[in-house]
Amino acid sequence: MVAQQYATDYTLPEMLVACAAREIQNGDVVFAGVGTPTLGALVAKLTNAPEAIIAMESGSIGCQPYRVILGIGDNACVENAICTTSLWRLFSDQQRGFFDVGMVGGAQVDKFGNLNSTAIFGSGDYYRPKSRLPGSGGANDIGASAKRTIITMPLDKRRFVEKVDYITTPGHLDGGDARKRAGLPGDGPAAIITDKCIFRFDPVTKEAYLDSVHPGVSVEEVKAMVAWDLKVAENVKTTEPPTVEQVRLTRILDAHKIYTGSGLKNLTFENYVKMLEESYELLHQLF
Repeated sequence: MVAQQYATDYTLPEMLVACAAREIQNGDVVFAGVGTPTLGALVAKLTNAPEAIIAMESGSIGCQPYRVILGIGDNACVENAICTTSLWRLFSDQQRGFFDVGMVGGAQVDKFGNLNSTAIFGSGDYYRPKSRLPGSGGANDIGASAKRTIITMPLDKRRFVEKVDYITTPGHLDGGDARKRAGLPGDGPAAIITDKCIFRFDPVTKEAYLDSVHPGVSVEEVKAMVAWDLKVAENVKTTEPPTVEQVRLTRILDAHKIYTGSGLKNLTFENYVKMLEESYELLHQLF
C-alpha cells in the first residue's frame, strides 16, 4: 500500500472537507446538500469512495459536475448523472431506506445532534424571531430517514448550543431511544465534522462527545466554543490531516473559494459567469 502524503499548507475549511470525505464509504448512496457536504462527497468520490453515488435534492442521482454547484436547481446538478428524476421520487426513495448517508448542516446544533435552519429566536419566538433562516428544504427528511447523517459546520459557540431554538432536522432528539420512540426510521447523526474537531455520539446516551481535535487545536479551545458541558473521550485523538490529493481536489472543485473561503461575498453576475467558464475546464479534467 502506498503511504499517504499529508498536506502541510491546508486551511481549516479544507480540513473540514477532507474529514467529511472520509466519513463516506465506498458504495455508499449519499444525499448531499449544497456547499461543504457536496464538496466532501465529491472529494470522496474522487479518492476513497469511487463507487459512491451522490444524489441531490432536485432529483439528480450520480452527478459528476463540470461546474460549481450553487443551488439544487443548477444545470450542473445533472451533468454526467446516472439519471434524473423528480424531487418527490428522490425523497420517496429516501423514506424507503435507500440512502446510506445524509450530509447536512445548519445554523445551530445541540448536544444530541438536532439541527436548526429555521429561525434564531433571540428574545422573540417563532413568529417574531431575531433571524429568519432559509428553512428545512429537504433537511428534515434527510435527518429522519437516512441510515446515518453527517453534520458539517464551523465550530462557533453561537452555533453549538445547549438546545436549538427550533428542530428543523431531527438528531437524537432528547437522547437515548428517543428516535425509536418517535418512529424515525434512520439511525440519526454519526458525527459532527467541524473546522477544528470531530464530535461523535455515545452509543447509549446519544450525547455528542469530543472524539478528535485537528492538529494545532486544544481540547480547551473546543470546550470554550461549545455552550454545554461537553463530554470528552478518554483518549482524544488528533485528527488525520488532509492528504495532498484531497487538498488539490478541493481547490479544483472550489477554485474561487465559494465554500472554503469568502468567495461568495464577492460574487457578482459577471464573476459568476466567469467562474462557471473557468470551473468547466478545471472539473472536466477530473470527470
